Amino acid sequence: MNDQTPETRHTAGAFDIRVIIGALLGVFGLILLGMGLFNASDAELDKADGLNINLWSGIGLVAAGVAFVVWARLRPIVVPSDPAS
Repeated sequence: MNDQTPETRHTAGAFDIRVIIGALLGVFGLILLGMGLFNASDAELDKADGLNINLWSGIGLVAAGVAFVVWARLRPIVVPSDPAS
């Protein structure tokens, strides 16, 4: 028999750095996405050679943010309950 007690484990959850990074990228991406959709002027488009850079950057940041959160949900970090052992 094993004399050691089984250690309980839990996931990092909302304190996982990937969730925080994903949320920040998502918020910044949504801001840029909104600026690209609703505030793109002809002068800004001319500076970017006709490319709506805010729109495409926002889409990329939202996609990266979603990827970070999905990664954290699929492969959570398991933290032991008793850090002394």
